[in-house]
Amino acid sequence: MKELTKAEEQIMQILWDLKKGFVKDILERLPDPKPAYNTVSTIVRILQEKGFVGHETFGKSHCYFPMLDKETYTRKFLRNFIGNYFNNSFPQMVSFFAKEEKIDLKEMEEILEFIKNTPNK
Repeated sequence: MKELTKAEEQIMQILWDLKKGFVKDILERLPDPKPAYNTVSTIVRILQEKGFVGHETFGKSHCYFPMLDKETYTRKFLRNFIGNYFNNSFPQMVSFFAKEEKIDLKEMEEILEFIKNTPNK
């Protein structure tokens, strides 16, 4: 699966929230200073080419919608992230963040409890 650029991910976050929308709907939700309409339209078309976005046609307008749900993208992104930076080792990743972010024992226990209670997919 291809990874998203920051701009593409920002657009996808909005589409995941909206479920579907026109470029003008996406543009309204972007923070100031807002990019040009054509810029957003181009990013949406790139997302479509990458297979992340589909569309319905209404006359000359297109209503866009995500082809991939946020949870699926997040899962695949994290697998790639852990593979690329931590040799596919979840313990190595947790250890890194524990050292860098100074996670205390209580927070570590909460993470472990969360993992225990999360069903595998």
